[in-house]
Amino acid sequence: MELAIKTQVPLSSYTTLQIGGVADYVVEVSSVEELKQALAFAKNETDKPALILGGGSNVLIGDEGYRGVVIVMKLLGRVYEMVDEDECLLHLGAGEELDEVVSEVCAKGLWGLENLSSIPGTVGATPVQNVGAYGVEVSSLITTVAAINITTQEEKIFSHDECHFSYRDSFFKTSEGKNWVITNVTYKLTKKVSPQLQYADVAFLKERDTITPSVVREAVAAVRSQKFPDWSKVGTAGSFFKNPMIDATHFVQLKEQYKDIVGYEQENGDVKVSLGWVLDKVCGLKGFCENGVCLYEKQALVLVAEKNTTAESVKNFVKNISQIVFEKTKIKIECEVLFI
Repeated sequence: MELAIKTQVPLSSYTTLQIGGVADYVVEVSSVEELKQALAFAKNETDKPALILGGGSNVLIGDEGYRGVVIVMKLLGRVYEMVDEDECLLHLGAGEELDEVVSEVCAKGLWGLENLSSIPGTVGATPVQNVGAYGVEVSSLITTVAAINITTQEEKIFSHDECHFSYRDSFFKTSEGKNWVITNVTYKLTKKVSPQLQYADVAFLKERDTITPSVVREAVAAVRSQKFPDWSKVGTAGSFFKNPMIDATHFVQLKEQYKDIVGYEQENGDVKVSLGWVLDKVCGLKGFCENGVCLYEKQALVLVAEKNTTAESVKNFVKNISQIVFEKTKIKIECEVLFI
C-alpha cells in the first residue's frame, strides 16, 4: 500500500493547543506496516528522526515547525481478553482515543480507567507520560507495551517493569526510550468493585450505596468540566505543569508560611504539592493573561491560548510563571507538556 504523504503542512491542526509551524512532511499511519514504511521514508528523505504525534494533546510545537517527517498515529484496535471471570486484558491500538475507550469499558462494567475520564489524547501517549488523574496512574493498569524501534524497526514488547514508570515519567521519555514508537498498550481491568476515591473531588461517592465505573466516570467528567476548558473549542493542553515533588522539610517551611497549602505525602517521604493551589492562592495567578496566553480562570494549572498565539509567547509566559513561583516558594516547576 502506497503511503499518502502530505507536504508543507501546518501542525497547528494536529495539536490541542492549536499552535505550531509547518512540517516538511506529514504521514498518517493506520497499521504497523504503514508505520514501518513511514519510518523508512523518514530515514531516507531527511537527516532528522521522525516526530511521532498521537492526539497532539501534550506538545507545544515551535513556530518554525518541523524540518522532517511527522508521523500521526492512527493505529486502531480494541481486543478484550478475559483472563478469568473477573480479570480482563484490554489490548489497544496506540491511535485509539483514550476517552472513547474509557467510556466503553465503563459501560461494560470494567474497573480501572474510570478516573481517567475526559482526558484528551490517544492511548499510545499514556505510557510515555504515565498519565494520571484523581489518584490513578496508568502504570497501575498497564501490563505490556508493544513498540517499534525507529532506527532498526525491531519490534519489542516491554513488560511493566521495563517501562520504568514514575510520576509523569517512563522509560519512553529517556533518550533511549525516544527511539521507540508505541503501537499497542495492554491494560489489566477488573469486574471486581474497586473505586479509587481518595481525592476530595470524588470522595463524596463513598456515601453511595451502589457505585459503578460509569457513576465514577460521570462524577470525574463533571468535575473536569468545571476545571478544564473544552479542548475542542479552546487551545489548551490540559494541565500544563507537573505537580512538584518537594522534600518534607521544604513542605513544613511552606506550611508555616501558607497554612492551607495542599500536599500529598509520598511513599518515599517527599510531598507532592498542589501547584494549582500555589498558583492561585500564593501567587494570585489564576486567570492571569499575557500576550494571548492565560492560566485558566477556573483552574490555574491549565494553560489556554487564544487563536493565532505563537509558541514563543507561550514559552515566555511559562518562563515568567516559573520565576514567580520560585520567588514565592523556592519551588522549581516543570512542564508536563513537551516542547518541540
